[in-house]
Amino acid sequence: MARYIPPTQSKFGQIIDVIVLVVLSVGALFLPLWLGLAGSSKVSVPVENPTWESLGQNAAMVEQWNKLGFADAASAAEMITARYDYSFSWMSLAVMVVVILGYFYMMIKFSDIEYRDVIAEKFDGK
Repeated sequence: MARYIPPTQSKFGQIIDVIVLVVLSVGALFLPLWLGLAGSSKVSVPVENPTWESLGQNAAMVEQWNKLGFADAASAAEMITARYDYSFSWMSLAVMVVVILGYFYMMIKFSDIEYRDVIAEKFDGK
């Protein structure tokens, strides 16, 4: 039985492959950030006439806020009352599911084609 020898690729082709993979990797990591689909968003709860007590801060906390440069409760109120927004879009979730399922379908189809090519090359005519 003949041993399978995969087709060779030129150095230029390998360099192009590496560049494409790096661009795709960086794009996959940063595209959601650039489109505003990732990252945390905070919602600040406004407090009228904030005091350290109304913000739930004790003496030790107030001392640390003062060390950070916040002289009064009003200057630190926005940071203290900031809460993460955990809302999401059902449409974005559906699009993500479709993209992931499409990716897996595409990989299975390409793998099937490659697998059949290798089997045909190795065992065709036997």
